[in-house]
Amino acid sequence: MDKKACGIIILAAGNSSRLGEPKQLLHFQGKSLIQHVAAAAVEAIGSPVVIVSGSNEKLINQELSNLCVHFIHNEDWQQGMGSSIRVGIEELIRINPLIKAVIIAVSDQPFVTSQLFLDLIQQAETNESRIIGSSYENTTGTPVLFPEKYFDSLLALNGAEGAKKLLKKFVDDVKSVPFPLGGIDIDTKEDYQKLLNG
Repeated sequence: MDKKACGIIILAAGNSSRLGEPKQLLHFQGKSLIQHVAAAAVEAIGSPVVIVSGSNEKLINQELSNLCVHFIHNEDWQQGMGSSIRVGIEELIRINPLIKAVIIAVSDQPFVTSQLFLDLIQQAETNESRIIGSSYENTTGTPVLFPEKYFDSLLALNGAEGAKKLLKKFVDDVKSVPFPLGGIDIDTKEDYQKLLNG
């Protein structure tokens, strides 16, 4: 699959209630977490990279003002991840009606790289019409690439339902690429401290 036929959606709408501050803006290796993943996405595909914001829209948009990304606000962000995925897909199709695949990423996996995004796209080239996930800690998760035939299923997600629901539902259609550090994400102050301590 040509990387120009693929868009990336970065989910950044949550209010990090367990952490007590916006985790998207936590700093690691000289950049905020949202800058890490957004810069990797832009480096991998150029455009379109869609940032779905919610709770801290102004802060996040400001944080990424130097990157060529598209911002979309999810007014229903409190309903959960499903609503953000839906808003992101709709925006992606609006920007490029000919889009053939989407990668869904989250903003709190600090070790996502542009190479990982390219690995997902490359795996999709030899497994057209398959879902390509990232494998870590005996599971498959984000970032995850969905070809166009799954767009309707993504648009039908509700509330807290995320991409994981579709990975389980279409398990026989899922391939993966290794992402050994994918299990490291930030939900609590302890998680962040562990990350900083290496």
